[in-house]
Amino acid sequence: MLWIKAFHIVFAASWFAGLFYLPRLLVNLAMVPADSHAERERLLLMAHKLHRFSSLLMIPALGLGLWLWLGYGIGRGPGNGWLHAKLLLVVAAIGYHHVCKRLLRDFEQHANRRSHRWFRVFNEAAVLVFAAIVVLVVVKPF
Repeated sequence: MLWIKAFHIVFAASWFAGLFYLPRLLVNLAMVPADSHAERERLLLMAHKLHRFSSLLMIPALGLGLWLWLGYGIGRGPGNGWLHAKLLLVVAAIGYHHVCKRLLRDFEQHANRRSHRWFRVFNEAAVLVFAAIVVLVVVKPF
């Protein structure tokens, strides 16, 4: 079980690293001048590759987490409300991941309507979700 847990942590942290950096690329895209086509294309390529790579990291993170929960029974029984809160945050992280893809598509289609300031605030959401998940798993407050 410890191997499963270790790889779950590695893949989850790696997935979140992508979620930390992808919105930062969107900030940079929102700041690109309209006449800077090469810079825009370079940032779009970077963002697209990062999204694809972080999507690949998300799959084993989720699979290993399910294995720990369903296979080993982690979080079952009384006094494990922390796991329900964690699962809710994992669903939020998956939603955030998909919103990042939608925002990237908006840039690809020249349909972005948001400012770089909005993307700076959006960028912080993944950090808050990750921090909350870590606190729930380590502290198990309820």
